Amino acid sequence: MSYEDMVMGELQQWQSRMTKKPSLVDRATKGIQRKVNRVIPEKAHQVITAAIKNMVRAVLFGSEYITQRPRRVGSLEEREVLVKEKISKYKKTAAASGAGTGAGGILLGLADFPILLSIKIKFLFDVASIYGYNISDYRERLYVLHIFQLAFSSQERRNEVYQQIVDWDRKAEDMPVDIESFPWQQFQQEYRDYIDLAKMFQLVPIIGAFVGAYANYKLLDKLGETAMNAFRMRKLPSYTYGLFDELK
Repeated sequence: MSYEDMVMGELQQWQSRMTKKPSLVDRATKGIQRKVNRVIPEKAHQVITAAIKNMVRAVLFGSEYITQRPRRVGSLEEREVLVKEKISKYKKTAAASGAGTGAGGILLGLADFPILLSIKIKFLFDVASIYGYNISDYRERLYVLHIFQLAFSSQERRNEVYQQIVDWDRKAEDMPVDIESFPWQQFQQEYRDYIDLAKMFQLVPIIGAFVGAYANYKLLDKLGETAMNAFRMRKLPSYTYGLFDELK
């Protein structure tokens, strides 16, 4: 059995999760998140929104995250050994950031949002390069943002984003290079809703350090799983499209 055959089990399970209908629990969680949004200080909302907006623009136009050339050679297995090493490294980095800022209460806790965003995007850029994709291409940076949404959105939004990335290489050929076409407002709201419930406790002194470290660690872990499977879809198209037809 090839490595590609072995990872297909993981990919199929992940694709099933991406395409399932929102459950009653999903809807209830969304309602709780809306209530949480109403009790979080407006200053916190402003910091988060500004950080996300600036991050999106930096990803689409900037080059500060582009640090390595795409890996041109290597099997899927060889690439994923390197990806897993990156996941381990970035999880520790994110946990350290969460612990350090969480220990400082509200002010430093707020500072963790833009820091964590930068860590996540830098991680995704590194992973894209390992899989052999040139992130200096606007369309590859846009794919990174789609991966971000898959990891940190409601199930309803996840369904929509997943269908957008199926057969991405073909769709990208006709994609306009226009920042205004990216729904950043929806992007930032979904991200905020997803992480607010966990991260709000990071703003509480004493327990904030533990909560920040644990939450950041788990968020990077989820992002790592999402990124691997999103790029597997492109590396294993013959598997992916047949399965997608079945899921539809």
